[in-house]
Amino acid sequence: MFSGIIEAIGEIQDISLNNDSARLIINANTLSMEDVKLGDSIAVSGACLTVVEFDQTSFGVDVSQETLKLTTLRHLRAGSAVNLEKALLVSARLGGHIVTGHVDGLGEVLEREQLSDYVRYTVRAPAILSRYIAKKGSICIDGISLTVNEVSGHQFEIMIIPHTLSSTTLGQTLAGAEVNLEIDVVARYCERLLDSQSSEVS
Repeated sequence: MFSGIIEAIGEIQDISLNNDSARLIINANTLSMEDVKLGDSIAVSGACLTVVEFDQTSFGVDVSQETLKLTTLRHLRAGSAVNLEKALLVSARLGGHIVTGHVDGLGEVLEREQLSDYVRYTVRAPAILSRYIAKKGSICIDGISLTVNEVSGHQFEIMIIPHTLSSTTLGQTLAGAEVNLEIDVVARYCERLLDSQSSEVS
């Protein structure tokens, strides 16, 4: 479980492709590795991955073909920047919202508009996900917990403050880019509950 509060921007050092997976070696940069253990979960641009090797400055994760197919991780190259967040501790503050690290689909950045120190992004979500996105609700983009500003059909807007621009990969994200989307888990459970109630009535 994660909060969507990015702890560091990592950098892909190496990618090894296998028949059914890829191993990523990631430079952790400012992410502390002191408490990391084999088997720990780290969200890499919103995808929850398992640490299979590590040292004081980097860690390795295996990525399945399914995850490569469904996320932006398939576009990564040596030198690519990625958002990093270690799994939450029970005692940690939940500064963002509850994030599982399970990417629901890919969005497309339609527009990036500079507004003074802020940036407004317009993102198009897949039709199957857009119904879960609500004005002033939460959305996770590339692992970042964000608040939805406006919604229009399958499109939504987010306003990014200077701190988020400088401490996440959103500062480098331009119009035309694909982004990993994870909808608010509460919306998913509400739909399931309503579906169950409808089934009982009928």
